[in-house]
Amino acid sequence: MNILIVGSGGREHAFAWKISQSPKIGQLFIAPGNAGTSEFGTNVEIGVTDFHAIRKLVLEHQIEMVVVGPEVPLVEGIHDFFLADEQLENIPVIGPLSSGARLEGSKDFAKQFMLRHNIPTAAYFSVTKENLESGIAFLRTLSGPYVLKADGLAAGKGVLIIEELAEAEQAVREMLGGMFGQASKTVVIEEFLSGIECSVFALTDGKNYKILPVAKDYKRIGEGDTGLNTGGMGAISPVPFADVVFMKKVEERIIIPTVNGLQLDGIDYRGFIFFGLISVNSEPFVIEYNVRMGDPETEAVILRINSDLVDLFEGVAQRNLADRDLEIDDDCAATVMLVAGGYPGDYKKGDVIADLDKVTGSILFHSGTKFSGDDVVTNGGRVIAISSRGKDIPQALELSYRNAAKIQFKNKFFRSDLGFDLLK
Repeated sequence: MNILIVGSGGREHAFAWKISQSPKIGQLFIAPGNAGTSEFGTNVEIGVTDFHAIRKLVLEHQIEMVVVGPEVPLVEGIHDFFLADEQLENIPVIGPLSSGARLEGSKDFAKQFMLRHNIPTAAYFSVTKENLESGIAFLRTLSGPYVLKADGLAAGKGVLIIEELAEAEQAVREMLGGMFGQASKTVVIEEFLSGIECSVFALTDGKNYKILPVAKDYKRIGEGDTGLNTGGMGAISPVPFADVVFMKKVEERIIIPTVNGLQLDGIDYRGFIFFGLISVNSEPFVIEYNVRMGDPETEAVILRINSDLVDLFEGVAQRNLADRDLEIDDDCAATVMLVAGGYPGDYKKGDVIADLDKVTGSILFHSGTKFSGDDVVTNGGRVIAISSRGKDIPQALELSYRNAAKIQFKNKFFRSDLGFDLLK
């Protein structure tokens, strides 16, 4: 089977690495891919929302399945585009239609969905310029810190957590005034929940589901979870506090009501559901939904899936996922993200990456890289994810850190305290 992966990051490199191991794979294409994905397939310089160019590629190379990595093409309707075209309609797309992608594309939609289906989440109020005074009144009923979220996609930067009420009120006005462009035309004000977070992933065919390995990612740039939010500085799987008892609550209170809720709402959903959860005194609450795998969590989770990923995707496409095997390895996995100096603020691209060949025992998933002649150079803020397995979390982390020290590029940075909250 010929398969196309849409995307260019570490998640897509991890998919390419895993899909290339399947006995079912023929040719693999990645659009646009990066310097790392080219080892497992053919990179094609096409933007993730250039649906007409993707159509041409799919027909030209007789592609039989499309796996969509990032959220933007899903929210913009790549799956809908395929279904509306008689030459593409029978080619399975792993990823929801735009109706289901609204779970990530609109925070307000997601909160309404959770409320409607009794899924535990923080109290909230959605505010626009029209009901601003009601929104400020709701804000004043809360105690700090105050959580403000842009309703739409804002490249992971649309969430503010503010300590002081007056500052939060001002921030609401600034967000509605265009701080995040169209994404913050509506702002979701949320009650702050105090606890520890984890990422739970399910793969669903719309009715049946498989729960993938649980992970924890580290969003802040600085040690001890300080500083600015990033796309993710690393991830660990499994998560010690997400034990059998906790995961039973997650499945019964969150996963099953979500899958059933989508069916009740008439939303045909085939693909990944990412549950961003927080454990508050061992009780799970949903912070957010994503409609794809997380990055960098994928780079850790994928190491613990022993099953054939293409076989699972076929189960999604054919709606018989319940009949497919998902085998999860007992080993631990740890991913350390190397980032460009200055990230998540201003950073340089084009710096040569050296000593990749000195890495042993870990797997390198490229995130922001490209070729410049024979050199691999930086091409993003998050550059390379170093993923390792071990019998426990400290062993997996030690191997990833040992290899992180070997790779060289100008102003390289990584967090050296991953797992600090899990290993107390």
